[in-house]
Amino acid sequence: MTRNGGDVVVETLEALGAHTVFGIPGQHALALFDALRRSELRYVGSRTEVNAAFAADGHARITGSVTPLLVSTGPGALQTLAGLQESAAGSAPVLGISSQIPSAGLGGGRGGYLHELTDQLASFRDVVKHARVVRHVSQIPSALAEAWEIALTAPFGPVWLEIPQDVLLAPASVPPVTSVSWSPRELHPRAELVAEAVRLLDGAQRPVILAGGGALRASGELLELAEKLRAPVVTTFGGKGNFPWEHPLSAQSWLEDWHTTEFLAGADVLLVVGSGLGELSSNYRAFRPRGAVVQIEADLGKLESNYPALGIHADARHAVRALASGVTARAVDGAAEERVLGLLASVRERLTAQDLGLEWQVLDAVRAAVPDGTPTCWDMTILAYWSWSAWDPRGGAQFSAQGSGGLGYGFPAALGVAAAVDGPVLAVSGDGGAMYGISELATAAQHGSRVVWLIVDDGGYGILREYMTDAFGQATGTELARPDFVALAGAFGVPATRSTPESLREDLAKAFAGDGPHVVVLPAVLRMFAPTHLEHP
Repeated sequence: MTRNGGDVVVETLEALGAHTVFGIPGQHALALFDALRRSELRYVGSRTEVNAAFAADGHARITGSVTPLLVSTGPGALQTLAGLQESAAGSAPVLGISSQIPSAGLGGGRGGYLHELTDQLASFRDVVKHARVVRHVSQIPSALAEAWEIALTAPFGPVWLEIPQDVLLAPASVPPVTSVSWSPRELHPRAELVAEAVRLLDGAQRPVILAGGGALRASGELLELAEKLRAPVVTTFGGKGNFPWEHPLSAQSWLEDWHTTEFLAGADVLLVVGSGLGELSSNYRAFRPRGAVVQIEADLGKLESNYPALGIHADARHAVRALASGVTARAVDGAAEERVLGLLASVRERLTAQDLGLEWQVLDAVRAAVPDGTPTCWDMTILAYWSWSAWDPRGGAQFSAQGSGGLGYGFPAALGVAAAVDGPVLAVSGDGGAMYGISELATAAQHGSRVVWLIVDDGGYGILREYMTDAFGQATGTELARPDFVALAGAFGVPATRSTPESLREDLAKAFAGDGPHVVVLPAVLRMFAPTHLEHP
């Protein structure tokens, strides 16, 4: 068989280092998918493109490398947008590759093609870091290498390529692709900014570090810097896992608690690493720093976008390493550790005053059942909101959809993670979010994915029910008819257990002991802890 453009795509992906690809075939993309069977690439097919995009996101986050996402034209391509938005918010290097209508129809000049959009690329330009149409087979290797490099240049993020059907089918006149050179641009801090930051930190009496998602690849450097400075570390929701949860300097992640907001505001120097200090990290703009702020951020648009700071445009790894090398190590006198203990005691005291026994019981049962080091993927549901603040990752990566806030992330993302790890993965959804990904039970069964899916069934969109009731006195549109999730999982050939708060730990432990997918359904109505940003404008 004569090699074609689809073969060149697959050869290039292999040369770039890809091992697993996600997606769904479609008419214009058939040559691309046909080429997969002549390759060593592992293909994981989803049941909807949005779930394929979420799966690719989870895979990209856990591997830290580019994950290809292959889809077809028009409706197939557009369905990936919600997943790509989350990848952009969470800095996941997903490489979306979509087919297109034949080249002669690009631009909407002729019309009449199946799946045709006048300008499909325009739908993606404001979502991804980079978007391009490939018009000839000879362009494919360079275009893929360029996209791969951009995806892995800090800040990481999704990229998008479109290849017309006729280009994918065209005979390849170029020889087989065996090697492709690429090198992401390294973003180093400017020396004078590092020197000024070192001066500020060395002179600080109460330094504090706020570590965001951009610090996840700098966890070793972050630990060294915190210990040299004796600086407490608060992690953002997107930065969970970048600092040991039980470390004496860990002030954990209670960002929606006023005590933590005041703790950050009271620092005479606050070092913000890999966070834009957005809505959640600033406790809904209640944060008002009283000292100096030093912000390390790879995304130039987020630098000083919310608060004045000494802005350092750099990859967190390079900047934190430079600071750790430059600051003077301090003696261990226990003062910082006492401040952390006092903060956490105040947070716990406020929560204890609320009637949250069921919520703590459920969270504690899940934490006790999940093996240390297990990756977890959380949908937009009340238990996930608790996890942002209260979950101890214990060496396991914690991923959630809080970057862009779309429903349906947890289970398909966990399937993507499971395709990259040997052990089990936890996914957590509410019944509303679970319905977005219920078709992926077929994917889990087909691939034998070791995903334990906890569905907290409260009969509706629980968090929206709370928000609307608080704001308007009653909720509208939040109550849902839903299936018997245990029976439905069984129809897919996936074992399932109906649990209770009292048996949850044991039920989850049994599910994790299996070697394939398992659904655990917990009928329970959970509540959020009371926010404090409203009490302190």
